[in-house]
Amino acid sequence: KNVLVLLSVCTISIMLIMNKMQLFFIFWLAGLAACTPIPENVTRVKECAPIYPDYTDITIPYNIAPLNFMIEGAEGLQVTAYGDTDSLRISGKDKARFPIGKWKKLLLQQKGKSVQVRVTALMKGKWLEYPSFQWQVAAEAIDGYLSYRLIEPGYEVWNNLQLCERSLEDFSEKVIADNKLTGGNCMNCHTYGKQSGRLSMFHLRGKNGGTILNRDGKLRKLSLKNDSMISAAVYGDFHPSGRYAVFSSNIIIPAFHAQGSKRLEVYDTESDLAIADLEQNRMILSPLTRDKKVLETFPTFSADGKHIYYCSAPQTTLPDSICQLRYSLCRIGFDQENGSWGKQADTLWNAREQQGSVCFPKASPDGKYLLFTIADYGTFPIWHRETDLYILNLSTETIHECSAANSDRSDTYHSWSSNSHWFVFASKRGDGQYGKPYFAYIDKEGKIYKPFVLPQQDPAHYFHTFKSYNIPELSKSPLPFDAVDIKEIYQNSPAEPFKSVSYTHLTLPT
Repeated sequence: KNVLVLLSVCTISIMLIMNKMQLFFIFWLAGLAACTPIPENVTRVKECAPIYPDYTDITIPYNIAPLNFMIEGAEGLQVTAYGDTDSLRISGKDKARFPIGKWKKLLLQQKGKSVQVRVTALMKGKWLEYPSFQWQVAAEAIDGYLSYRLIEPGYEVWNNLQLCERSLEDFSEKVIADNKLTGGNCMNCHTYGKQSGRLSMFHLRGKNGGTILNRDGKLRKLSLKNDSMISAAVYGDFHPSGRYAVFSSNIIIPAFHAQGSKRLEVYDTESDLAIADLEQNRMILSPLTRDKKVLETFPTFSADGKHIYYCSAPQTTLPDSICQLRYSLCRIGFDQENGSWGKQADTLWNAREQQGSVCFPKASPDGKYLLFTIADYGTFPIWHRETDLYILNLSTETIHECSAANSDRSDTYHSWSSNSHWFVFASKRGDGQYGKPYFAYIDKEGKIYKPFVLPQQDPAHYFHTFKSYNIPELSKSPLPFDAVDIKEIYQNSPAEPFKSVSYTHLTLPT
């Protein structure tokens, strides 16, 4: 009997607690509804909805996280997203935050179709209905992960520096390297092989530093520097096979401008190229890319691995003649079978004739395009407002400006998605100070569409984050390590040495 009485008392207590929780939830919803005004006496206006970020009339992947946005100064907000059969309606004060489950369901239903968005906002006591805008939902997904370096935009200090990985399908973020755990040293940006988290690398500087190579979660620390090179490896890219990586070695000088529009200039006094054989621990060198009268940088492999694209400029008096320092786009062959450089280097875009400077060439994985940036001069276009994205069609050899993606600020530091239908780049549009990741769609005809910024759970995020998203890189799978793993290899693993092998082929680019 005592047991039955005790069970009865417990059951009644649980029911009372559950009823109280239900009542609390009901009252909370009622309070929320009371705080959210209901649109009435609505006035239609012709002006576009002043939403931030600007997500109006864009093409998006069906697997992207919710495009939460806000209207600054709004006293009430109602947003409805219409599909063919379903719709999604949300209310709030000044921020529109879409529930992720319903958002994913709507986008998946509208894959290859469009979503119409209607915004009604209470502004200064009046309800205004803005013209509807459209989200075209592409049939092609974007790779699900993005890595970037969070850094102060001046780049002259690195007391608080992190490499992070963000899921593009939700808002989760993981720190993959933190310089607070590695002696406060500088870390260079993260690079993937074939847009895969199973193969990646980044440079960790300092006393115990080296190039951190990730192969299926097995981490190695490499010393990609020997007596034949002018410096340790800097800018690099993987060969499609994963066995090789190509790098520049640079003597880099930072200098501050008197011009407010430029601020910081970074230039090379020397720079060469080298290929690292990651299986035999050797650096493969060629006189073609080691001419002391020529600067070579930003090497990248073609999609099939048979060529290396890079930027090349004749030496000039620096920093006095920095405005005459212009880099051409060049190409040289590579033989995977014996790991050797080609016998001739060719110029694809001549800086002297075009009066511009090329940076950061990146080949699309399908082998159709080469994406790069052009500035007026130099090799550090992040502070050059005129820096724009250009694309080379490798079959027709025609070059076009990516006008739909470019802005009146620097647009650069780009990488491709694995299906070649999306690319991400860092843009200083808006405030002109902080680089943020923007995504653009390219269709099968090569047409590029209006880009959109990386969505955040709080649409005011970029107002409160005083960091630049440096060198955004896409990956179709997550990384199998984190900042603690990097701390462990930094502290306890010696860097593996690399020996040099030279090849003597020599035909200079025209």
